[in-house]
Amino acid sequence: MTKKYQIVGVGNALVDVLAHCEEDFLVEAGIDKGVMQLIDTARAAELYDTMGPAQEVSGGSAANTIAGVAALGGRTGFMAKVRDDQLGRIFAHDIKAQGTDFSTRQAPNDYPNETGRCLILVTPDGERSMNTYLGVSSELTANDLDIGMLAGTEWIYLEGYLFDSPDNQIAFYRAAEATKPAGGKVSLTLSDPFCVDRHRDAFRAFVKDHVDLLFCNEHEMQALYQTETLEAAMEMAAAEVETVACTASEKGAYILNAGEKIHALATATEVVDATGAGDMFAAGFMHGLTMGRDLMTCGTMGCVAAAEAIGHMGARPQIDLKELFAQNNLS
Repeated sequence: MTKKYQIVGVGNALVDVLAHCEEDFLVEAGIDKGVMQLIDTARAAELYDTMGPAQEVSGGSAANTIAGVAALGGRTGFMAKVRDDQLGRIFAHDIKAQGTDFSTRQAPNDYPNETGRCLILVTPDGERSMNTYLGVSSELTANDLDIGMLAGTEWIYLEGYLFDSPDNQIAFYRAAEATKPAGGKVSLTLSDPFCVDRHRDAFRAFVKDHVDLLFCNEHEMQALYQTETLEAAMEMAAAEVETVACTASEKGAYILNAGEKIHALATATEVVDATGAGDMFAAGFMHGLTMGRDLMTCGTMGCVAAAEAIGHMGARPQIDLKELFAQNNLS
């Protein structure tokens, strides 16, 4: 029986605010380059006032992945928390316009925390430094989940950024428990090495017991397993998870499954903004899985989609991904 959804995402609902800056600005503003820092409302206002001209687009890691899958024609749903405010309405409109079902209950307009946003500063080398005000998005609980949607999907895709509170972690377990008995599978992206460092033991337990497909980059992989080499970390991951997809920048991606390691080569492109590269890799990879493609093809789809994201400002696709895949004989 065909399920209503191929992939349902659970993650943060954020609006991305992207701007270019020089290295000196990061130093003067006290921003650690290349990582995600959580900030409060006051810090968000301060940075917004001092950063240069910006582009505002709906974002959030898992939301970007779901948007990519939807752009490829996938049947998608998404669960995330927004407030009934201007940014919340923008986010809801954008993701629904992609063809994704989104019906998570909104927090009322007078709720103290606002819809989340991520201030992203991009240096000339394309590296992005993210300053994230999670707002109400971090308050997603098990009570906000649509159990029917979870039972009606082939895969759920869980965002590691949304793992910072006990309530969030309970929601992840509830999502997995609603999906698997109905025949679905669980995928998780680790999101950020600092996120892994904060919750390593909890991540390890969840990955080992509930995850069928683990997405990560080389730094997140080594942070999770605390190894000196990527090879050692991949060996440990392969012993615990059915399938692992580990990206490694210009080296492409390594796919581990059933004792086999597959190397998908990176797609050459000019780096404009690395924001969302991992999100789009996951979108391409999971689209391939739902279409029944072999793992090498899935990895190549991921690399092609990631290259599209890297080639422009912002994480959402700016060209027709179906046409891009066709040009690369991946349709």
